Amino acid sequence: MLSYTLRRLILTVPTLLFIALVIFLLLELAPGDPMAQVPLTVPPEVKAQMREALGLGEAMHIRFIKWLVQFFWIEPQVFMDHMFGTSLSEGKLRVLSWQHRGPVMDVVAERLPQTLWVVGTAYVVGILIALPIGIYSAYRQYSVFDQAGTFVTMIGYSIPPFFSGPLVIALFSVQLGWFDFVYDTTHEVTDWASFKVQLSQMVLPVMVLSLQTTAQISRYMRATMLDNLNQDYVRTARAKGLSEVVVVLVHVLRNSMIPVVTVIALGLPAVFGGAIITEQLFSINGIGAQLIDAIRANDLPTVHTLTFIFAVLIVLANLLADILYGLLDPRIRYD
Repeated sequence: MLSYTLRRLILTVPTLLFIALVIFLLLELAPGDPMAQVPLTVPPEVKAQMREALGLGEAMHIRFIKWLVQFFWIEPQVFMDHMFGTSLSEGKLRVLSWQHRGPVMDVVAERLPQTLWVVGTAYVVGILIALPIGIYSAYRQYSVFDQAGTFVTMIGYSIPPFFSGPLVIALFSVQLGWFDFVYDTTHEVTDWASFKVQLSQMVLPVMVLSLQTTAQISRYMRATMLDNLNQDYVRTARAKGLSEVVVVLVHVLRNSMIPVVTVIALGLPAVFGGAIITEQLFSINGIGAQLIDAIRANDLPTVHTLTFIFAVLIVLANLLADILYGLLDPRIRYD
C-alpha cells in the first residue's frame, strides 16, 4: 500500500501540470480584457504601461512558467515563513490578483475559513443524516420509512442549490422569520452567545448544501446494504445465533461501507462546486464568491489559481478514495 501510495503521488505531478496547462490555455482563449474596466479617460500609453506591469506583454509560455514557479515554489516558501518565522520568500514575486492588486493566496487564506465553516459543516451533517437513513431503509425495505425516505431523497437529489436556496429563504426567512438569510462574514466567535449566532446564520446554507449530500449518500448506502443483506455470510451469521444488531451493524455495515467511503471521498470536491452557488445566494464571502468576482473582473491569475485549487482537491480526493478502498477491503491488492 505504501509503494502504491507513493506511485500515485508521483503520478499526480504530471497530472496536475497538465491540468494547470489546460486551465491556462482555456483562460487565454477566453474573451475579455483586464483593461476593460479602466476609465476611458486614462491615456492609451498609461494603459499600455499597466498591461506591461500586469505581465501581459510577455509571451504566453513565459507567463505560464512564471505562474508554475510562483505557485509551486514561492507560495510554499510564504507558507513556511508564516509558520516558522523564516524569510525564505522575502523579495520574491507571488501570484498577484489583477483585481485586488495583492497576492491571490492571501485572499484565499482570508476567505477559505468562511467556506470551510459552511461546506465542512454541511458535508458532515449530510453524512451523519444519510448513513442511518440508508441503513434503516435497506433493513426495512418497502416499509413506510423506506418509501418516505426514497421519496424525500429523490426530491433532494433532483433539486439543485440554485432552486433549493431561494426556496428555503422564502420559507424559513421570509415567511417564518426563523433565520436571517444574509451571512455576516465579519462575525467573530468569541463566546457561547456569538457561537449560537454563528450557528443560526449557518443553518440555511448548511441545509441547502447537505440536502444533496444526504440524498446521494443515503441512496448509495441503501443500495450497497441491500446487496450485502442477501449474501451467504449474512445467512450464516444469523444461523449461528448472532443478534440482528451484530449482523447488521458489524458484518453487513463494514462490507457496505467500502463503496460508500469512495463516494464520500469523491463527493467532497463537488460540494465545493455547489458552494459557489450557495455562497452567492447567502452572501457568504468565501472562495466561491471570490471566483465569481474574479471571472466578472477578468482577473485571470485569480481564476487560474482557484480553478487549479479545485482540480487539486479532485485529484487528492481520488487518491484518498483509492487508499481507503484498499484499507477497507483486504482482498484488493495494488502491488
